[in-house]
Amino acid sequence: MAKLIFEPIGSPLASFVEADGAAKNRRAMVALEARIEEGRRAVRDGWGPSYAERVRKKGKMATWDRIEALRDPGSEVFPVGTFVNHGLVFGEEKKTSPGAGVVTALVRIEARWTVVIANDNTVASGAWWPRTPEKIERAQEIALRLGLPVVYLVDCSGLYLPEQAHTFPGRTGAGAIFKMNARLSDAGVPQIAGVFGDCIAGGGYMPIISDVVFMTEQAYMVIAGAALVKGGKGQHITSLEIGGPDVHVHLSHCADERVPDDAAALARIRREIARLPGSAAAYYRRGVDASPPRHDPAAELSALFPADHRLAYDVRQVIARLVDDGLFAEVLPETGLEMVCGVCRIGGLPAGIIANNPLLTDHPEREAEQRPGGILYREGIAKISQFSRCCNDDGIPIVWLHDISGFDIGLEAEQQGLLGYGSSLIYTNATNTTPMISVLLRKASGAGYYAMAGLPYEPVLQLATPLARLAVMEGRTLAIGAYRTKLDEEFKIVAATEKEREEIRQGMEAVEARIAQDMDPLKAASRMDVDEIVLVGELRARLENAIELCYQAIGRRRVKNPRIWSLHDLAIIARGGGGRR
Repeated sequence: MAKLIFEPIGSPLASFVEADGAAKNRRAMVALEARIEEGRRAVRDGWGPSYAERVRKKGKMATWDRIEALRDPGSEVFPVGTFVNHGLVFGEEKKTSPGAGVVTALVRIEARWTVVIANDNTVASGAWWPRTPEKIERAQEIALRLGLPVVYLVDCSGLYLPEQAHTFPGRTGAGAIFKMNARLSDAGVPQIAGVFGDCIAGGGYMPIISDVVFMTEQAYMVIAGAALVKGGKGQHITSLEIGGPDVHVHLSHCADERVPDDAAALARIRREIARLPGSAAAYYRRGVDASPPRHDPAAELSALFPADHRLAYDVRQVIARLVDDGLFAEVLPETGLEMVCGVCRIGGLPAGIIANNPLLTDHPEREAEQRPGGILYREGIAKISQFSRCCNDDGIPIVWLHDISGFDIGLEAEQQGLLGYGSSLIYTNATNTTPMISVLLRKASGAGYYAMAGLPYEPVLQLATPLARLAVMEGRTLAIGAYRTKLDEEFKIVAATEKEREEIRQGMEAVEARIAQDMDPLKAASRMDVDEIVLVGELRARLENAIELCYQAIGRRRVKNPRIWSLHDLAIIARGGGGRR
């Protein structure tokens, strides 16, 4: 039967980027990535070393100390939502909430990937800020979609009360965390909780539905703390006496086991995870070993992307630096040249890739005419629609690599019915059940962002590079639209006086500058429009992790044997049947 042919793609960096150009690209990338690394350090520090030291003086571990103790030695922790609330301040005291006061991360424990949700006890004693509930719920959603065990490290003083109106009442407010607890339990997803200190109100509800709950001797879980009990009932009693392990392990049985300290609780959590079924990833590799890319992504991707976002590059060279051994089975390569799609292995596991091609491509019907890349035309839309459907049918996770300006526009586009073809693609992505991972390499503009399975289409993870530009349109284009009545057919300013001309020019520049700021990936991450910003040299490791997450749980979704992939049928139909006409 027909098989997909995996062929080497990509070439040495020096063969397509001159040394001066590579150096220029690297310098530009270093500047962009420095902001991200600085932001990461600030979030990890919470409210600073003095707050971490204050926690340790109480005989407890700081949140990141707990995560370090929990993870398998030598394994990498992959945070999700690092920059939520970045750049924002709250309340009259203008308090910051690094990472929204909670760490959510993918952590390998006893050779199994888990979702860890840990209150940051160096930020207002682990209080919940605006967007803290949404960040927790996003982590729970990833666990629910992929069947990953959830570990809660609870050390939470309740809502940050000056901002309670933004965390308590809404559809995705704090109450939705408990709904997700219930949905995870209903789906049979393991949940294990360690309670390490304050666990008040919502913090008290969060661990209860977990399968196993451990409490340290310093921990307490209460609907209301001692101050409220004193005010409401006039009782003089400590929170530990109200809801400590004496009460909840031995009387109410809301917790299962008491342990002396943080280290003991983390050891018990590891033992519980070890009891779970192991990862199915090795089974789905079907005897194929993981291989690194043929060309080093950490060393070369930063030199590959042009310093000027308006310049094009060969996306196949990017793919070559993400996939095992640089091997790629491209599907329908002669159709829809503005799109590249095919099958690869990442970490030894099958994955589909759909990528925008930013280069100029030949017009399919008019000789000697080329079309801009990074735009969706009829042929490319039809191609990736069929490829996406086949991947969904075969159970192959799809990685979407965005560098898109949007859909084609104009008379030809409307006559060809691009609206209909686009709707078909959107229907496909909206109804797919196979996991999809969205990566904003660079531009993610207009309805093209939706068509490429952007966040509204519920990818299990959406990553962005420091180059990402997420917006309806670029600032210059929007400025032209806003001032269209003041411009001629060549988009030059039409004004009666020099003063008026200068006012229009300044106005257009202000619009362009504002949109450029809005497109900053740090702002997108702060708003939770992306799950995480990753350095381009980290992309391979993040994708390797993401694909393995998709294959860890067995029996939760269709994963077809490669012998019967629908993709084989698509490939042979594309080559032509060779029968009678």
